[in-house]
Amino acid sequence: MAAAAATQKPPAKEHLPRRRSVSQICPPPRRPMTLAEVYPGSDNERLGVVRESMLQNHLINKPELGKPRRSCYTLPGYDFNYGLYLHGTDGGVPEAIGHWNAIKPRAPTAKERGRDYKTMNRKAVQDGYVTAHELNLYRQLKDIRLNDNDERRFKKTPPKVPPDMTYGRPARPSTPFFDLLQHKYKEIWMEQQRAVIRAQKEEKKQKKRKGKVYETYTSLLRKFQPPMKTEQLWRIPHFQKVSPHLCTFPDQDARKRALEVIRSEIPVRCGPLARGIYTAA
Repeated sequence: MAAAAATQKPPAKEHLPRRRSVSQICPPPRRPMTLAEVYPGSDNERLGVVRESMLQNHLINKPELGKPRRSCYTLPGYDFNYGLYLHGTDGGVPEAIGHWNAIKPRAPTAKERGRDYKTMNRKAVQDGYVTAHELNLYRQLKDIRLNDNDERRFKKTPPKVPPDMTYGRPARPSTPFFDLLQHKYKEIWMEQQRAVIRAQKEEKKQKKRKGKVYETYTSLLRKFQPPMKTEQLWRIPHFQKVSPHLCTFPDQDARKRALEVIRSEIPVRCGPLARGIYTAA
């Protein structure tokens, strides 16, 4: 029986499947072009003396049609793993979902428990120690710690949470792509602006109805402009009876109409001769 037990081999450890690395899921960029890949008529064809470094210069290397741009740096092979590779020894996500590896609380040691100053101070006074130096010596001699059942000490047991408790932050709601494609938010904003404009117009109408202004005798007098007397310009007596030698009006009626317009605009024009710009009435 002892020999049979000695020959019996221990159970072999179960090796977890190796996870795929990032370099396998997302392979590195294309390697630099070599002279063997350059064929006559291609964009990167070189005439004369050709060196490998010419195809690794990003300033003169032309992109290939319909293919991603090549990297001009020498990279390791496709079997090279970038970064730190972590071997799965804990079972991964299935093991974490299957059971919760909770740590059982342990009893704290005497050093981890806090000092019970109330009890030490009370006993020191009962024994006759009242000064600060005596209290310090008493605490070094009789170091009393808090009890495990004392509520003044924080418990190391895990808090009680409901069984359906979900840890972490809630997931963000999905983006409404259909509303974005249909410009729904634009239509909602336009409707809101139309409603604001309608409300402003209604408010203006209410103000006009409430604050309607009636014309009074005083307001009419303020707007009234007294007529000005037409005074002829001063002329030398020698030229008073001399008729003009040039007349640009077709007839006398047109001249009279033009003079009437000028006289009517005298109150609202600037200048000594009332030929300037218009003024506010």
